[in-house]
Amino acid sequence: MIYGSVCSGIEAATVAWHPLGWVPAWFSEIEKFPNQVLSHHYPKIPNLGDMTKICKRKDVSPIDLLVGGTPCQSFSVAGERGGLNDERGNLALEFCRILETLKPRWFIWENVAGILSSNQGQDFSIILGKMAKCGYGIAYRILDAQYFGVPQRRRRLYAVGYLGDWRKPISALFEPSSLRGDSTASEKYGKALPKVVYGETKETEDLTFVDAYNQGLSSVAPTLSLPNHNSSFVLDLGGIRRYSPMECERLMGFPVGYTDISGASRNARHAALGNSMVVPVMRWIGTRIKRVDMGVR
Repeated sequence: MIYGSVCSGIEAATVAWHPLGWVPAWFSEIEKFPNQVLSHHYPKIPNLGDMTKICKRKDVSPIDLLVGGTPCQSFSVAGERGGLNDERGNLALEFCRILETLKPRWFIWENVAGILSSNQGQDFSIILGKMAKCGYGIAYRILDAQYFGVPQRRRRLYAVGYLGDWRKPISALFEPSSLRGDSTASEKYGKALPKVVYGETKETEDLTFVDAYNQGLSSVAPTLSLPNHNSSFVLDLGGIRRYSPMECERLMGFPVGYTDISGASRNARHAALGNSMVVPVMRWIGTRIKRVDMGVR
């Protein structure tokens, strides 16, 4: 599977899908620190920059899948909820324009669960309508990261589409049992996942939040967000403190030290991780799509 990534951030998708043998054709990211992370880890993968200019470019390689988590602030219940009238929210429609231009077989679009109620549900209806008009059958589902092996409550909407067929995205996102109203299969899957997160620590710290979770001593963390937000702090035996970048990496499922590049500030690392997708969730979706694409049940 060859994919293109928009609003790439620090590329949770590529970390998730490398074990699947999937290959990125290009990224699209404009923020300074995420671009530095991409250049550090993937120097040979072109970064197309501004996603609003992709449709006008002549040098965009064809892809099998388009992935992107367009900015969520305009749809979040914690924000001003400007919806599609907000410049950031409007990038969801740009995602649809890229679909219409490039026509990949598959797409994955991620956003906050608040998209369902933004503008009384009309914003999400418009987005789905645009995707369907491009020729895609679509399925969507809310997935919470805490059931995929990381100790973080992070509910996100994932929409999966396939060109010309609605059955394939449904098969990718849902187990047959869940379509009968039985959630047992999903619950068993979540409980079966290991709590450990990848990588060896390069930092010498006391017992971290994630370590404590793995030992059964702590609850699940709230959703990571910007560095100055209340959810960026944790209460442990030493008092109230901010999550370390190492903890943030592990809470999002990245290898420890992934964002520890030359000149990286603590705030920049934290912000980039808080804006990212969760690696184990993306791996699960990718694994499901791979099975469906290969005709394996």
